[in-house]
Amino acid sequence: MGEPQIVIRNGTAFCREGAQPADVAVDDGRIVAIGDSLRGQREIDATGCWVLPGVVDVHTHMALPVRGLRSSDDFLSGSKAAAFGGVTCIVDFSVAEEGASLIESIEARRKQADVSVIDYSLHAEVAGMSPRRLHEFAAACRAGVRSFKFYTTYSASARMTGDGMLLRCFRRLVELGGRAVVHAENDAIILALTDELLLKGRTSVIDLPTARPDVCEAEAVARVCLLAHEVGVELRIVHLTSRKGLEQIVTARQRAGASGDRPSLWAETCPQYLVLDRTSYERPNGRCFAATPPLRTAMDREALWDGIIRGDIDLVATDHCPFTTAEKMENERFVDLPYGLPGVETLLPLLLEEGVNGGRISLERLVELLCERPARALGLWPRKGVLAVGADADVVVVDPQEKRTIRANGLHMATDFSPYEGREVVGWPRMTVVRGRVVVEEGRFVGQEGWGEFVPQQPSTVGT
Repeated sequence: MGEPQIVIRNGTAFCREGAQPADVAVDDGRIVAIGDSLRGQREIDATGCWVLPGVVDVHTHMALPVRGLRSSDDFLSGSKAAAFGGVTCIVDFSVAEEGASLIESIEARRKQADVSVIDYSLHAEVAGMSPRRLHEFAAACRAGVRSFKFYTTYSASARMTGDGMLLRCFRRLVELGGRAVVHAENDAIILALTDELLLKGRTSVIDLPTARPDVCEAEAVARVCLLAHEVGVELRIVHLTSRKGLEQIVTARQRAGASGDRPSLWAETCPQYLVLDRTSYERPNGRCFAATPPLRTAMDREALWDGIIRGDIDLVATDHCPFTTAEKMENERFVDLPYGLPGVETLLPLLLEEGVNGGRISLERLVELLCERPARALGLWPRKGVLAVGADADVVVVDPQEKRTIRANGLHMATDFSPYEGREVVGWPRMTVVRGRVVVEEGRFVGQEGWGEFVPQQPSTVGT
C-alpha cells in the first residue's frame, strides 16, 4: 500500500476516545489511519488547530416552497455555504405534493440535490397520509430513507397528521425500522389564538409568540412522546424552543427509562433558540426573524442551554430556511410572512462561541451535539460524525484563534440577511474535507458541483 492521498498533520484531533495530538490520514474517501508522524502524498499542516469530524446538520430546507416563494438557498448554494461552515453532510426533506407517493417525492428531491457539493440524506415529508397509503413507507425505507417528518399543526395547508393516523404511521415505522421526526405544536390552540389576535387587529410579528405560545409546544411534545412510547417508535422532536417543552421531554424519558447510545427519544434544538429571543421581533427588521416555532424568552434560552449541559438535549441543527430581506419585509401581518432563518454556515462558529468559549460546554460535548449524535439519530453512524479508521473522511480543521464578525455580506448563503449580524465569534473553519476531497480551503471554494453523495440511513435498532 502506498502513501495515503492526504495527511492532516500536527493538529489536535477529536476522536471518540477524546482529544489527542494526532495526524489523520485519508485515502480513497475514508480515514485510514490516526497516529503520529504519518506521511502522505499531500500533507496539510494543522498546527495550532482543532481537527474535528465534519458537522452533520440534520435539519435543512433547501429550495423549499413557502407561500409562493422558495427558500433562497438551493442545494448548490446551500451546500457550498454549509461547507464554508464546516458542515460535510446535510439532511433535508422531500416535499409532499398532492397525488405524489412518498417515493416519488423522494426521487424528485434527490434530483434537485444532485448538484450538492457535500453529502446529503433525506427525511420524507408526510402529508395527506391515509390508511391506503401506509404501504408507501416500505418503498421509502428500501430507498434508504428511514426518517419521516410529521406535523401536528398546519392543518390549513393539509400538512397536519391527526393523532389516529399518527399512531398508525408510528406502528408501521416500528415494523420497518423507521424513525419519526415531528414538528410538535398544538394546531387547535394556534388557530384559536391567531383568530383572536387578528380580530383585535394585532397582526405584527411581535404578536407571533402570542399566537404560538410555549404551551402549544409543551402539549404537543407530551402527546407525541406518549404515542411514540406506546408504540415503541424511535422519535425525534425537532426545533425545541421552550422550558415547558423541554420539561415534557424529561418527563417522557423518565417514563420510558431509556438512555445511552440507542435512545428511543431524541431532542433537537437550533442556534436561533440558543442565541436569540423574542426581543428580536422589536427591531426595525423584526419580520426578518419570523420562524415557527417562534423565538421565546431569555429564560427559555437559558433553559435550553441548561438542557444541553445536563444532556437532556441531544443535538443541535439549524432548520436552515433562508429568505431575502425584501421577501421577509414585503408583508406586514405575521400570518403572511415566510417563516424561516438562515444558519447552515454559522452553526459551528456560533456553538463554538456561545457554548465552548462561553464556558457552557466542552469541545468534546460540542462534537457530540453537532457530529456524533446527529449521525446516530439518523442511522448514519459510524460512517458519519466521527474521526475513526474506516469512517468517511469528513473533516473540518478549525482555527480556534480566528476572530470574525458575522456579516451577511461576508457569508455564502444566498441571502442578504443574517440573524446574527454584527456578532463577534472566535474560532472559524479553515478547511473542510468531504469524503477525502478538500472542498473549502482558506476561505476559497475548491470543491466540485455534484461531489456530494446520497447517504442511505440504516434501520432503527430501537426495540431490537
